[in-house]
Amino acid sequence: MDYKEQAYTRYEHLREFCRTSWDEPTIRKLDEAFRFASSVIGSKQFKTGEYIFNHSLDVATIIAIEIGLGPDSVITGMLHNIMYAGLERKVTREEFESHFGQPVYSILEGMAKINALGTDTVELHPENYRKLLMALAGDVRVILVKTADRLQVMRNLDIYEESTQQRLVNETSHLYAPLAHRLGLYVINSEFQDLCLKYQNFKGYQYVVDRLKETKNERENFVAEFVKPVEKTLKERGFQFSMKARTKSIFSIWNKMQKKKVSFDEVMDLFAIRIILDSKPENEKTDCWTVYSIVTEQYQANPERMRDWITIPKSNGYESLHATVMGPQGRWVEVQIRTRRMDEVAEKGLAAHWKYKDGKGGSEFDKWLAGIREVLENPDVNVVDFIDQFSLDIYKDETFVFTPRGDLRKMPSGATLLDFAYEIHSDLGDKCVGGMVNGRKVTLRYKLKNGDQVTIETSNNQKPKIDWLDFLITSKAKNRVRASLSEEKKKLAAQGREILIRKFKNWKLELNDEAIRKILKKYELKLAMDFYCELANGKIEPLEVKSLFTEKAEEESTRRKMEELLPPGELRDFTFDGGDDYLIIANHLKNINYKLARCCNPVFGDPIFGFVTIRDGIKIHRQSCPNAPQMKERFPYRIIKAKWQETTSTGAFLTTIHISGTDEAGIVSEVSHIIAKDTGARLRSINIDSRKGKFEGVLKISVYNTNHLEFLLHRMKKIKGVISVTRGET
Repeated sequence: MDYKEQAYTRYEHLREFCRTSWDEPTIRKLDEAFRFASSVIGSKQFKTGEYIFNHSLDVATIIAIEIGLGPDSVITGMLHNIMYAGLERKVTREEFESHFGQPVYSILEGMAKINALGTDTVELHPENYRKLLMALAGDVRVILVKTADRLQVMRNLDIYEESTQQRLVNETSHLYAPLAHRLGLYVINSEFQDLCLKYQNFKGYQYVVDRLKETKNERENFVAEFVKPVEKTLKERGFQFSMKARTKSIFSIWNKMQKKKVSFDEVMDLFAIRIILDSKPENEKTDCWTVYSIVTEQYQANPERMRDWITIPKSNGYESLHATVMGPQGRWVEVQIRTRRMDEVAEKGLAAHWKYKDGKGGSEFDKWLAGIREVLENPDVNVVDFIDQFSLDIYKDETFVFTPRGDLRKMPSGATLLDFAYEIHSDLGDKCVGGMVNGRKVTLRYKLKNGDQVTIETSNNQKPKIDWLDFLITSKAKNRVRASLSEEKKKLAAQGREILIRKFKNWKLELNDEAIRKILKKYELKLAMDFYCELANGKIEPLEVKSLFTEKAEEESTRRKMEELLPPGELRDFTFDGGDDYLIIANHLKNINYKLARCCNPVFGDPIFGFVTIRDGIKIHRQSCPNAPQMKERFPYRIIKAKWQETTSTGAFLTTIHISGTDEAGIVSEVSHIIAKDTGARLRSINIDSRKGKFEGVLKISVYNTNHLEFLLHRMKKIKGVISVTRGET
């Protein structure tokens, strides 16, 4: 039979099956896919000698009959080799989508991503590879089609070279078999495991196959003999139930023999008999225990093999009573007792790994899995309805990246390069300064994406910083940074304490617990460590601390200083506590021991206060002086209230005026004229900067008082070309 006859035979088998549930237009689309794939692929063969088109038809048949997917997936299976590298004709995306639509192309594109995924280290991180495979695929149909593709390969593994066989077995055992199990494809999972065992240990595989054949009739007779008395008693007691026996897979039997170090005949649970009860919800536990007592009354139980997952269900929600009893002919048999609801949970429920973090069932993926199970057990149900309804975004909270050596690491979604560095090693994170992702330089804050290959760059000068906590998301990284910062804080605090001890010694003051409590109260801090760090960082001045313990002495020295500065009879009973006492400041400054502060240049009429200095006497500041807040906070005992003496005589006060505008001809002369002639003020200095038709100027002017100053500002604003005139702070 040539390849064309082989292909048509395969296709007719597939077509006949699809006709039972597909409408005529969809069948015509399947026919079109067959013709299209046949024209593109032709009689091309793989290196193994297998016809590529026959492989495609086998995969499509598995998808339709054994997995039960709908038209798009089946057509994808038939077409999944049309982009094979060895083909002469290249099909474009546009041509493909025009014939079969975007969904089919999307599934093929997902398969291409998976095929590009290297699996050299799959046995080291199989779970992460399974997740990455799912994440790359996006649409779950990609995984299912790929699973069908791998099943066809494994069924024909004998045509491959031995080295290729070992690679495919390795991938299948670590990746595709567990993935099939997670997706509810239990029959396919068992076949994957059996086929892997066949090529990994043929003698062991064949031994179990032969023994199962030898004992088939015996097993069937045994089951019939075993269930007969139990079935009779249950009916007499009024139970509605069903019973069935399930034989373990070849792989499971062999695995049990190796782990338990037992022979084939000693495998207790070679098969299990399941009793499924139709119970009301409120009677479930009672009914199960009643049936358990009936079974154990009939047959002797092995108490060491008793498993109660009804009182305390497994983490994945599994509920059942397992009893191992001595059946006819002295053989041990496992009996599983459960209700129909429990059986549904066991057959269709999510494994613990797939459960949502809150531990609740009923997720979309759980419902989707239930749909897959129904399709496996009932081919009349169309699984495409389930797939189209629920998207596979179960990995939206996880990202998978590669180390430079190709090892795969799982990170939370949104994890940064720095999170990854800490995931590898704490020291690597502490010294991380950036890295390379897929050959491109990135920063610490780079958010990782699925499939990224990451290299970390370090520097011995790098140290963890507090702002790292703003973008790190893994608890491991955050805890390490906090620990490192805490260690740095301890070192800084030690430095601060040394500074304080030295200062107190110089000030001849005693540093004790009472002194520390006073300092913490002043700066509103809870811990001495926080104060020491502030002191070491320079955020707190030692002299500020000193003032807490020397205020009384400072007040006395301030009072004595004022006695020296003020004329006899003018010193009032100042209390330096913000009371109603005022120092009266005259606008004639001759023979008076106080000065106007240059930092703010007060003018007669400005709200003012006095500040007692040690070397320069009393200085008068404007209340709006830029330095006022700091002086009042740090040295409140040096502040004295002051006000101008009401008088009609005139004085001279220096002030600063800022002026700006357009650079008109003669504007400087006009400004000078207004100041000197119109307002009677005296211009002490002028500095004009002209640029690109604009000018800015700073003028130092002597005025009599604030009224005089206001009049001057008003007149200057009237000058043509002047845009802004303001009083400066100095």
